[in-house]
Amino acid sequence: MSEIIEQKILEFLNNNQEASSGEIFQHISADVSYATVKRILSKLIEANLLSKKGQGRSTRYSISPAYELLNHVDLEKYFEKEIDERKIRNSYNFKLIPEVLSNFGFFTGNEQEQLALLQRSYSLNISQLSETEYKKELNRLAIDLSWKSSQIEGNTYSLLETERLLNEKETASGKTKEEAIMLLNHKEAIDFIIDKPDYLLPLSVSKIEDIHSILTKDLGVDKGIRKGRVGISGTNYKPLDVEYQISEALSDMCKLVNSKSNVFEKALLLLVMISYIQPFVDGNKRTARIVSNAVLMFNQHCPISFRTVNSVDYKKAMLLFYEQNNISGIKKIFIDQFRFAVNTYF
Repeated sequence: MSEIIEQKILEFLNNNQEASSGEIFQHISADVSYATVKRILSKLIEANLLSKKGQGRSTRYSISPAYELLNHVDLEKYFEKEIDERKIRNSYNFKLIPEVLSNFGFFTGNEQEQLALLQRSYSLNISQLSETEYKKELNRLAIDLSWKSSQIEGNTYSLLETERLLNEKETASGKTKEEAIMLLNHKEAIDFIIDKPDYLLPLSVSKIEDIHSILTKDLGVDKGIRKGRVGISGTNYKPLDVEYQISEALSDMCKLVNSKSNVFEKALLLLVMISYIQPFVDGNKRTARIVSNAVLMFNQHCPISFRTVNSVDYKKAMLLFYEQNNISGIKKIFIDQFRFAVNTYF
């Protein structure tokens, strides 16, 4: 019932510039008390979905500037519409970093509590492991991450074939040379951030380029910031296509990540924004997943393998961010996969 009321309030305020709690209560006309409506309004403010101004009887509520970023979107319903039927932001949003991402957190209080509790469990778990046991588990996660990150990009190696390749350097029959190289590059990039956990901190464009170079080595991918257009399958969103603008957007992202104190926000921000900016000709999402994990690991947080993510669901969540600048889909995946990692490894 509470979720239905929340949605009614959000829809009402989305269609009206602002309203008092009394006006909102009258509009809902549901079997709930005024006190319940006030409580829900406070919850929506805490979640950064609503803004409030004034005091007492002059208090007015309105949609928050972070509403589009944080509002829950049903992915299945959203993608019922075909690519040309969806109303989207079809170009890079220059206001996203300075006006939204810089001013609002991504996680609700409850979500932060969940993540903090999981992180405490991880810290306790690894404190009870020997160095050999810890390295063994980290290697297991690295194999899973290399496999899943590559699978999301169309690689057809199975998890067992990936394990054999990375541990024994044995290629799978019927697979292409490029698929094996992609997996080996992933493992090399992960080993690099394990060996040099502080390399990416503070984050910079050149350091992200270094990770991209490792991931795309011997795959025929141009190095450095791209100089022309790039298309994204499944969407009409068009990333920036001017080199200096791409570099500037990536630099702004780095400054924002460096300025944030919440480790989970840093990691999630990198996961979506490197993909959104698409600074490279290819390998953007792979780079995003590795750099995001590098920030987690540098801060002694549990890394994420994404092992149980459905590849289509991951792509849909990213497309939602590209088209609507809405983070709800990928945020859910991030939280679920952090939970999976804590409960599965170490």
